[in-house]
Amino acid sequence: MLSISRTLALPESELVERFLRADGPGGQHVNRTESAVELRFDVVRSPSLPEAVRERLLARRDRRLTDEGVLVLQGRRFRDQGRNRDDVRERLAEIIRGCLAAPKKRVATKPSRASKERRLAGKAQRSRIKQARGRPGSLE
Repeated sequence: MLSISRTLALPESELVERFLRADGPGGQHVNRTESAVELRFDVVRSPSLPEAVRERLLARRDRRLTDEGVLVLQGRRFRDQGRNRDDVRERLAEIIRGCLAAPKKRVATKPSRASKERRLAGKAQRSRIKQARGRPGSLE
């Protein structure tokens, strides 16, 4: 079980892991070991996710989310498979934790009278500074 919060956990059966060879430096060793991890989690068909969390996950503009609704995460930060596996699972948990709470609605507000006056006073001051930049004696 991958624990997301006190009330939400994902069973291992919903996580599909694939191990592949990592790119980058490492000599002959990197060509023989499959230390990189690709984790796939089907957001659309997961029975463990609450409907509200599923909708927020699918609404995200995330390039790691396929057209079929599968979240694909790759872990190749570390040189050993175990650490990459833990890393990619923790990143999945963080993504889902970010969608647990509904975002607050923005309350439209108007600028205060004092802030309007400060803005206009600043504009007038800037205007005076720019007007003073002309050639001496050529005031229009």
